Amino acid sequence: MKTEHCYNKGGTTPMSTQTIDRPRTNIVYPDSDGKPMADNTLQFRWIVKLHGGLDTLFRHDPNVFVAGDLLWYPVEGNNTLSAAPDVMVAFGRPKGDRGSYRQWEEDGIAPHVVFEIRSPGNRPADILGKFRFYDRFGVEEYYLFDPDTQQLEGWLRTDGRLQGIEHIDGWTSPRLGIRFDLSSGELRILRPDGRPLVTYVEMAAEAEQAYEQVEQERRQVERERQRADQERQRADQERQRADQERQRADQERQRADQERQRVERLMAQLRAAGVEPDR
Repeated sequence: MKTEHCYNKGGTTPMSTQTIDRPRTNIVYPDSDGKPMADNTLQFRWIVKLHGGLDTLFRHDPNVFVAGDLLWYPVEGNNTLSAAPDVMVAFGRPKGDRGSYRQWEEDGIAPHVVFEIRSPGNRPADILGKFRFYDRFGVEEYYLFDPDTQQLEGWLRTDGRLQGIEHIDGWTSPRLGIRFDLSSGELRILRPDGRPLVTYVEMAAEAEQAYEQVEQERRQVERERQRADQERQRADQERQRADQERQRADQERQRADQERQRVERLMAQLRAAGVEPDR
């Protein structure tokens, strides 16, 4: 989580919810606030894991926009009022690249779900300012996770305000369908199909394992095919031998028939000569 421009310029007092600048022409809305995405590798890893996991989860829906560390400007004409959620999800908005999320250019749709990953440098005022920003500008679900302590907090918009989720362990996000599991002492985020969200490294390892399994199955099929070919060759050889044996038997039968016929002709000749042959 980073400190965002959710305060009056030049001061530390949160902006009143009742003073919103009117749109002005030729206003520049910066695409960057000059701050890093994360303060350390653990925070960055969780941001990337959430972004990649959710982007993958909704990859087949062209109207679910998932972004990480993208500046969100909720009010046209006010370029000092912005926040950059670590991860945000907006339903009903097309996928695609953006320099910033300008709500008035997004059919007025605010991000529905936001995630913030705490870092040691976050001050209570920063966290409170984030909460007030999301509460004020229509976020439906807000989740705050501390990867160092594995503490997860969540809020759901109820009666127009973000209200704390009392039992977060086992909670299923109404919008995302993912479930938060803290039963092991560490946060696991489970997809609707029960599989966990994973990092790119874990995803690559799973892909390698799946590839190796496919290769093993392919090699097994190839071995089975070779055995089948060998069996077929043996069967062909056996059939050829049987054909040869049948041919030899036919030849022996033919020779026996020829010999019998020769003997019968000889005996007939002897009888014709008045000689009764002995049998």
